[in-house]
Amino acid sequence: MNKEEISDTQALLRDVQMQRIFPDGKTFLDCIPAYDDQEINEKYLQQKDRPGFDLKKFVSEHFELPVPISQGYSSDVKKTLEENIETLWGYLTRQPDKGGGSLIPLPYPYIVPGGRFGEIYYWDSYFTMLGLKVSGRIDMIENMVNNFSALIDRFGYIPNGNRKYFIGRSQPPFFSHMVQLLASAKSSQVLITFLPQLVGEHNFWMKGADQLSKTNGSLYHTVKMFGGEVLNRYWDENETPRPESLREDVDLSHQSKLEPAILYRHLRAGAESGWDYSSRWFKTPLSFASIYTSDIVPVDLNCLLFHLEQTIAEANELNGNTDLSRKYQSLALKRKDAIQRYFWNNEQGFYFDFDLQQNIQKQSLTLAGVLPLFTKIANQREAALVGAVIGEKFLRPGGLVTTLETTGQQWDDPNGWAPLQWMAINGLANYGQTDLAKTIAKRWIQLNADVFKRTGKLMEKYNVVDTQLEAGGGEYAGQDGFGWTNGVLLALTERFKTNE
Repeated sequence: MNKEEISDTQALLRDVQMQRIFPDGKTFLDCIPAYDDQEINEKYLQQKDRPGFDLKKFVSEHFELPVPISQGYSSDVKKTLEENIETLWGYLTRQPDKGGGSLIPLPYPYIVPGGRFGEIYYWDSYFTMLGLKVSGRIDMIENMVNNFSALIDRFGYIPNGNRKYFIGRSQPPFFSHMVQLLASAKSSQVLITFLPQLVGEHNFWMKGADQLSKTNGSLYHTVKMFGGEVLNRYWDENETPRPESLREDVDLSHQSKLEPAILYRHLRAGAESGWDYSSRWFKTPLSFASIYTSDIVPVDLNCLLFHLEQTIAEANELNGNTDLSRKYQSLALKRKDAIQRYFWNNEQGFYFDFDLQQNIQKQSLTLAGVLPLFTKIANQREAALVGAVIGEKFLRPGGLVTTLETTGQQWDDPNGWAPLQWMAINGLANYGQTDLAKTIAKRWIQLNADVFKRTGKLMEKYNVVDTQLEAGGGEYAGQDGFGWTNGVLLALTERFKTNE
């Protein structure tokens, strides 16, 4: 087996997942094999058809089960919420190691989200870093930026997380935001230091752009729009079931009209988006089987790439390379114009994703529409209209709901997520909408505090509609820990002091 990936065709993996030996399909992928996993698989093939063979027992004899990284932690009700988060940083820290099993080793210490997630996650980490900055942990921010830099050097991009089964896809590209955050804490020299990796990430997302044509309108992460502009989509180089969700993906293929390989690519692309999963990616809101992620051009992804291009331009300017600075600034401006052309809807006063299959804007309202405010692409009038929609349609007792569709998917109503609250609050504040930004922040902070008081936990996601209920939906149970919730909560608490 290729050491850089876990094959979903391996008999043992397939059978463990399809027979649901573990309630969570991720568990087996994170087990540590007692010896070479290919040899274990061969031994399994020799034994599996013998009378009385026990698959669960076989796994327990040949694999070491993963231990939650924050096991042993319990909150101290005598301490403040902020003090508990400071303690949690220690429990969520993973030291550099040699890897083992599916884990890809990293050279520096890092923070993991918690719960079932014992590895680093790409976009999660930026929002975790926001809290680390408040905690004065600039050393850890630098460690994590160095780790992501090492991943770009090794793979040419930052995988979804540092697990071999994530190879083939990335996540929302926040590396430029991380580098800017570190630069704000140290100096602008940081931008020059990580310039090669910033360019490397841009090359990954733009791979195939020079091969696009009228007859070949999409390739890898790039798409040619009807006006000739090149924008980006989520995509994965594999078209097989996700190993960590093999059973769920195969089961869904039996319900879908899509060819399995096409369905699996869309599922993987949905995982790359970070919004796994949401009606945002479905043709029919209530039909998971109608997922078509890679045929959608997402507004948020393109806003993040605009920021990446701007950051590369700035780094080149600082480095004295004016020509390259102009080149990337030009790319950013072209992307900005395309974002306005394809995603802005003047009649509805909001930004929407673009449907490549029908060559029209999608009509589902989602919080992805705040990214042009977060990255300062919108003009003042557009931002005011977006703010009105946010206040009228998305604002709930506990903060902002992710979409207006109630589907049972975790990135839909009634759930709210820390990164989207942060981007909405900061996006609105960028345009002077401080009252709405403060309202959202206060409601989110209060919800986090209330759930913590009730449960002693900080959660991955929250029910912002009925604040007495826990968040639900998705492929796994609600997780506590929780990296990006901690980070955003600390950053918002510092910014919106209770006495203001």
